[in-house]
Formats: sequence, C-alpha cells, structure tokens
Amino acid sequence: MHARLDSHLGGAARAWLDQALDEAAAHPGIHGPISVWELRIAEAGRRCGPQYADAARVLLLHAARADPDALTRVYRQGTAAERRAVLHALSHLVPGPDALPLVEDALRTNDTRLVAAAVGPYAARHLDAHNWRHAVLKCLFTGVPVDEVAELPRRAHADAELARMLGDYADERAAAGRPVPEDLYRVLALTEPTQPAERTDPAKTAKTAEPIEPTATPTGTPGSPGASRSPGMSGNPGTSGTPGKES
Repeated sequence: MHARLDSHLGGAARAWLDQALDEAAAHPGIHGPISVWELRIAEAGRRCGPQYADAARVLLLHAARADPDALTRVYRQGTAAERRAVLHALSHLVPGPDALPLVEDALRTNDTRLVAAAVGPYAARHLDAHNWRHAVLKCLFTGVPVDEVAELPRRAHADAELARMLGDYADERAAAGRPVPEDLYRVLALTEPTQPAERTDPAKTAKTAEPIEPTATPTGTPGSPGASRSPGMSGNPGTSGTPGKES
C-alpha cells in the first residue's frame, strides 16, 4: 500500500508521510493525552489530500501498531474521516472480536461512509449472524451499495432468516408505494440454498445405451404370410413366406 500511495503523492506529501511513519514506528502505542502519530493522523487530510488521506491514516495506524485501546481512542476522538480509517484498519490490526464495539457504533450512524467502512472484512469475520443481517439491511436503508459488504455471498448463502427479513422489507416498501432497491433482489438471490446436482441412475444410463434391434424388412410377396412376419419370428428369406420355427 505504501508504494502504491507514494506513486500518487507529490514530493512534499511523500516526504511528510515518510517522516510521519518513522515517528509512529519509533514511538508506537499510546503516550500521554495524545501521541505524535495521532497528531499526524489528524494532519493527513491536509498533507496528502482528501483522496489519499484514508490510505495514509491506515499506514500510520499500522506503523504505530495500534491495539484495540489505541484504535478506540482515535475513533472516539477523531473526525468522521479518521473514524473511517480506523474501521478500514481493523481487519489488519485486530485478530479477534475486541474491536466490534467500533463496528457496531458505526452501524448505528446514518453516515453512509462510516456504514460502508463498517461492513468490511472485519465485520464479515466477527459480526454474529443477527447483527450481520441488520448490517445488510442498514446498507439497504441508507443506500450503501451491497458491493461494500465483504464476503456477502458466503455469509448470505442459504440464510433463510435473512431472506425472510428482506421479504418483509420489500413488502413494507411496496405497501408504502416506494420502490424496492435493486440490491435487495441481489442479496435475496444469494440466500437461496445450492440445488444438489441431479444424480445419474447407472441402470437407466445402461438401458438408454442398449442398441435397439432393427425391425426385419419383409421379403415375401404382398399378401403372403412372409410379408407380415413379426420381428420375433425367423424364417428363410428365400421361401414362399412359410413361418419359421420360434428361436
């Protein structure tokens, strides 16, 4: 990420970021009321520009080896943009569910940028089924594209309860004369269980593969017994039509 970000930054921004990362690595963790790297996180938007500030802040959090306590402090004291960076960093910095309160807080807001960041890989791994379903509905309520929901196909697969909740929401929208979001139908399709592949009956396959015995071509003269001989009878084709013996 660092090399990719450097390729987009100007010389002054690159120099500032390199120095800020060195400071964070030299003094990781929380120190006093506010750490140096926390100040740099606050400066990132001005130094790197809004377009690249999220990536710069995530790099700073990595360099500072921010643990759940440090992440919580940055989240609680930060702006919406700084909170978003914390949410993006969770899946890389917190291996367990310790930071779930931050995700849950973001999902209670109506800030679509925070909601989109909250439904990333960390939520996919650690949110329980009940809260994850409500997070998906929150995206539909607020207009956050469901493409933002990490691991959506895996978690929605064969989820009958999510399907019921989506159906209820669609009914409510229709009853109120409001359009149903197209994304709802996308998620609803993902809740379908996988249909088992049709098993092939070997006996049926073998029967189908058996060659069909061709019907014998009549060789007698019209009207003679040989002309109407059934396939189950055998006779001498050169006779005058007298039926042969049963085989």
